[in-house]
Amino acid sequence: MTDCLVVIPCYNEEARLDRRAFLRFDDEAPPEIRLLFVDDGSTDSTAELLEQMVAASPTRLELLRLPGNRGKAEAVRLGMLEVLRRGPTFAGYWDADLATPLHLIPLFRERLVHEPSIDLLLGSRVNLLGRRVRRAPLRHYSGRFFATVASLVLQLPVYDTQCGAKMLRVNERTSTLFEKPFFTRWIFDVEIVGRLLQLYRSRGDEEFRRLYEYPVTLWTDVAGSHIQLLDVWTGTLELLRLYRAELRHLPPRPPDPAPEEWPFPR
Repeated sequence: MTDCLVVIPCYNEEARLDRRAFLRFDDEAPPEIRLLFVDDGSTDSTAELLEQMVAASPTRLELLRLPGNRGKAEAVRLGMLEVLRRGPTFAGYWDADLATPLHLIPLFRERLVHEPSIDLLLGSRVNLLGRRVRRAPLRHYSGRFFATVASLVLQLPVYDTQCGAKMLRVNERTSTLFEKPFFTRWIFDVEIVGRLLQLYRSRGDEEFRRLYEYPVTLWTDVAGSHIQLLDVWTGTLELLRLYRAELRHLPPRPPDPAPEEWPFPR
């Protein structure tokens, strides 16, 4: 029985879609996990390639084709709405370039299984010893600038909002996250976190129990990425617009609990 559905947004991925990695995932991953490709109106042969992959792995892979290019944020949103309509236990989205490899999907699911208080698991690109996180220096430092601004805007010490690997527990707190179109084009991940924070803080919920950053063990910049260095600055401007439109109304962040009350393994 499928209890975890993950959206893979795709736009003109023909040249770099790793067919073998997806078919290998079909052979190796737990049967509870399925992937939903969302073709965002690709103008190359991406849709045809995805159809071939789905035909080769019909019990693991599915395809949703959008009639035109809607942008990544909307492709993810529409894919997540389709996933949530089916009522899985866990749902997520994953970048098609596999900068975060597919074998981490079962580990994300496992963390949610073992930590029932977590609503949203965010992949985090932290280059710790024992992990292999490879980013171009300029992209890394510009990304750190964006993350610092995002932390200030959200009033949340989040390290990495933009890693393309997210998974959530489907419940009454998360099931409506994707009903409203996103305000921004590039930083919808920040909007998702902001929507959850608005809910938690308005209810007096303990947000420190609900959001968790998972340091990925392997991440590599992929050649031909649709995200360019200029987009970091575009994203920062979008973040400021989002703050003026919505996030400035966030209630203040509650204080952290005492160390002995911290919920996760130490």
